[in-house]
Amino acid sequence: MEIEVSLMKKQKKELYDYQKKGLDKIFDALDRAPENHNLLYQLPTGGGKTVIFSEIARRFIEKKQKKVLILTHRIELYHQTSEMLHGFDVENKIINSKVKELPDQNDYMCFVAMVETLNNRLQDEKIDLENIGMVIIDEAHFNSFRKLFHYFKDCILLGVTATPLSSNVKLPMYENYDELIVGESIPYLVENGFLAKADTFCYDVGLSSLKIGANGDYTVRSSDLLYGDYPMLQKLLHAYEEKSVGKKTLIFNNGINTSLNVHDTFTKAGYEIKHLDNKNTPAERKEILEWFKETDDAILTSVGILTTGFDEPTVETIILNRATKSLTLYFQMIGRGSRILPNKDKFTILDLGNNVARFGAWNAEIDWHEIFRNPDFYLQNIVIDEEIERRFKYVMTDEIRAKFSKSENIDFDIEETYREVMRAGLRPKVVLERSIEQHSQMCLENSEDSNEARELAKLLKDDIAYRLRLYSYCICKSTDNYLKWLQEDYERKLSFSFSKKF
Repeated sequence: MEIEVSLMKKQKKELYDYQKKGLDKIFDALDRAPENHNLLYQLPTGGGKTVIFSEIARRFIEKKQKKVLILTHRIELYHQTSEMLHGFDVENKIINSKVKELPDQNDYMCFVAMVETLNNRLQDEKIDLENIGMVIIDEAHFNSFRKLFHYFKDCILLGVTATPLSSNVKLPMYENYDELIVGESIPYLVENGFLAKADTFCYDVGLSSLKIGANGDYTVRSSDLLYGDYPMLQKLLHAYEEKSVGKKTLIFNNGINTSLNVHDTFTKAGYEIKHLDNKNTPAERKEILEWFKETDDAILTSVGILTTGFDEPTVETIILNRATKSLTLYFQMIGRGSRILPNKDKFTILDLGNNVARFGAWNAEIDWHEIFRNPDFYLQNIVIDEEIERRFKYVMTDEIRAKFSKSENIDFDIEETYREVMRAGLRPKVVLERSIEQHSQMCLENSEDSNEARELAKLLKDDIAYRLRLYSYCICKSTDNYLKWLQEDYERKLSFSFSKKF
């Protein structure tokens, strides 16, 4: 945390023009609104939300002579916030678990509190905050803050978030905030040199085995089963070796078991990597993060805890080794790599969860007003996994293509062949028979004997899976068990074809 604070101290008193513009919008809205008007301010991760609301606190205290309360949900965030406020000459007191009462509250015009701690103190009537005029809520999309709102009905609520979309679809943000003010967009911040440019690479992943939990996102258990499996671990390793070797890399996973398997896979491949999750002690976490900062080609595989309250500008690659249904989490994860440095103006995104296809590119324009007003409509129209997977197109890598260099044609149109077969009144399985024949011919053309042909056939596993998925769409039957059986049957028949022809 000392590293993060020191970075902030270098820029804390300087506001960029776009930040000043955001401040003006907020105070203009407050000047024309009733006393208890609630505002929500959106600014992308890395745009300097803490800087902005620290200056808001300073101006509000000076102008209104009323106190400001800032609410956070993470220990790391209240430390950072308190330090930033000091940088703006706002003396503040932290209300944490050590603070049982506030006998000195008249000595301060600003308080920074953990939501759970403050809620407990208010419920126990141990603390009675006086003369509060504004409550600022950091990471306002979380719903844990709502339990405190009834204590501050006569105050201005100012929520601050990168994504004005509630973490609970049943509790939309427009219920608590009267107006949304949108700051500058990611494209603007990138174009003007405030955020790094992103090179994005997507690796298609079949997600049909994932289950949706009560929170609306993919369950940890189903994610661990998919991403902890050997083929996915190898896919991750391949993606890293293809696009990120030598770069400081942060890997996000959905489950601890997956992250540990990632750690073992990369270690066996000879790479320096560490694992971090919420079970690490504070001392372990500090040691790991210091190692990550100081090591140029460090790889850190993590679970959940680095999405907020963590700022390491030297990160060069973000790997989304998970799928998520949460737009907020999507931006939080990628935002860890978007900070700029004098020698860093771009970073790499490797997506192994179809997240870019689901939400759009990180640097695409987004109508936040529409999402704020109609969150149900937005969520209902997110592209579903089946539709995403229908758009997949297998492209043979150059390395595998070289193994089949004697074959002029390596493509096979499953859908067109299916239409031809149906027009001819033949059985649908004829489609697969013709596909197997073409794959068999490719292997035969590039081998000297049946053993060599079988080795080449193993390289076609992804192409076979792609063709079978298209075939399953044609016949409207695509259960996991059926596809697994089809693949085993296809590979068995392909292998048998070599024995007959040699």
